[in-house]
Amino acid sequence: MRVVQKFGGTSLADGDCLRSAAEKAVSFARRGAQVVCVVSAQGQATDALLRQIAKVTQSPDPREADCVLAAGEQISAGLMAMAIQSLGCPAVSFTGGQAGIRTDCNYTDACILHVDTANILRALEAGKIAVVAGFQGADETGSITTLGRGGSDTTAVALAAALKADRCMIYTDVDGVYDRDPRRFPDAKKFPVISYEDMLTLAQSGAQVLQKRCVELGRRFCVPIEVLSAFCPGEGTLVTDTRKSFLPKLP
Repeated sequence: MRVVQKFGGTSLADGDCLRSAAEKAVSFARRGAQVVCVVSAQGQATDALLRQIAKVTQSPDPREADCVLAAGEQISAGLMAMAIQSLGCPAVSFTGGQAGIRTDCNYTDACILHVDTANILRALEAGKIAVVAGFQGADETGSITTLGRGGSDTTAVALAAALKADRCMIYTDVDGVYDRDPRRFPDAKKFPVISYEDMLTLAQSGAQVLQKRCVELGRRFCVPIEVLSAFCPGEGTLVTDTRKSFLPKLP
């Protein structure tokens, strides 16, 4: 079995959160799964980088802005790999470019054109957990590009599609997809399963659980996307073709 796990910024906010995320990855690896982790920048790191840019210029060059903004995810990737190693499991980190994510040159809002999985597959075949910096790739010149807000979700689904993963698990600060924001509405109802089309409708109406582009990729390549809480155990929401509303069992 092969799984892609994506951890958002709140899931990696401090050392305890990082270790908890690493334990989730290691748990799957020890059950025989090949694991790819995609990580966002920690906490509010991206906003902090944007403030740093604003101190320098109010009209940043998009290419150079991407060089700065991609740093948050790269820090998370290195830290996550070390956290996994500290648990006795081999791991290796990759930038988006090293992970084979090739994009157009629309800096700050690039689109993925192709994923070359060779480096990741070599790591998986060597028994390592591959940790990939989300939200970024590289254009044809090798320049760093970023995929827009929420781009780590897109990274995860694109890798799951390219690697033919059995599932793409999105760990976040809510335990699934709801009809309304459960943090504001106590009577919000969680969907155990939701179709790609209905998830797109929610995304277009302002729901921020998943980036619209990642849902479109999931639908295009039939990637089952599971939205789970990083903090509370239990079932989440499966985003899929509802005619195939199941996941393969873990070993």
